[in-house]
Amino acid sequence: MNKETFEKFNHGELRLPNQVIEFQQIPWSKHPVFEGVELKHIITSKDTNGEYSYHLVRIAPNKSILDHIHETQLETHEVIAGKGTCINDGSELIYEPGIISIMPANVHHAVNAGEEGLYLFAKFFPALC
Repeated sequence: MNKETFEKFNHGELRLPNQVIEFQQIPWSKHPVFEGVELKHIITSKDTNGEYSYHLVRIAPNKSILDHIHETQLETHEVIAGKGTCINDGSELIYEPGIISIMPANVHHAVNAGEEGLYLFAKFFPALC
């Protein structure tokens, strides 16, 4: 796994015209529902007037984000490191670095990390939190 690439994101920055957000200053938080899943909330609803949110997602080896939907958010995943699968609207997609997947609102989806774990950059429109 190219965990080195993920660590560059983990210690990266969001650069805006009037602000720089250093990712290393943002704590990891455990997902409130799914065991082995952690989130780093890069930019949230309060920063974007609810328009969008960006999150780094770290899924431990052989752990999953089980089937769910977002009623109002379009969600995207960009796979940074690791391997796994995503069930997106009933289709199984292979997740590996360089893959991007889109889940429109009200589409069932789940993500399963492989033996190396899985590292994603997730975006939500409008913001998830």
